[in-house]
Amino acid sequence: MRGLALEGVSKRFGDLQVLANVHLQVTQGQFGVIVGLSGCGKSTILRMLAGLERPDAGQVLKDGKPVTGPGPDRILIFQEHALYPWRTLAQNVALGLELAGVRPVERAARVADVLARVGLQGFERYHPHQLSGGMRQQAAIARALVMDPEVLLLDEPYGALDAITRLTMQNELLRLWPGSGKTMLMVTHDIEEAVYLADRLFVMSHRPGRVLRQIEVDLPRPRSRTDARAVRLREEVLSIIQAG
Repeated sequence: MRGLALEGVSKRFGDLQVLANVHLQVTQGQFGVIVGLSGCGKSTILRMLAGLERPDAGQVLKDGKPVTGPGPDRILIFQEHALYPWRTLAQNVALGLELAGVRPVERAARVADVLARVGLQGFERYHPHQLSGGMRQQAAIARALVMDPEVLLLDEPYGALDAITRLTMQNELLRLWPGSGKTMLMVTHDIEEAVYLADRLFVMSHRPGRVLRQIEVDLPRPRSRTDARAVRLREEVLSIIQAG
């Protein structure tokens, strides 16, 4: 199977059991979202898929093969944008290409293309402190997209934004994703965000985290946050979390 999978994964940090027998599967091109309370191991799952952590038991797989370390096919985007303040927006976005030895002409073309796609054209010479919080987060996403990864792993990328900017950024992400063929896996504690974005939704238990329910979200796109079916699904997810 092409895509991402965790098969019977468990993980401890010292005496703390973080994950217990987690099973999860996101097929290529899907938008998966993991939702659960803080501390249930959501970010640890992303870090294992990115190759930054290893499971104590079970398998972490991409395209049916074990993930043994980081790779350019999988990029993890954190809540904090981690832009370098002394570099311009274009220079920040180009960093991965520089490290990969991409020639300057090609590098400039790819940066210009991705900045146009995320709506940041015209801000190439700005530094991070001159950009809004939403723009800085879009820059972090642009820095990932310019590398053309197969998989984007998003660790609450909009958690630090105000509510209105957060809704706008969710819509921007959905504008970029369809037709790209990229597999997306996001973690969040925001149930409304999870239902709005996900093709496949994974509801996590309290720590030690395990998947209580996998839900195929068959709501048509574009979605309405006030659709009665979306409201019912949010209530269902909340009840699962509270019971788990």
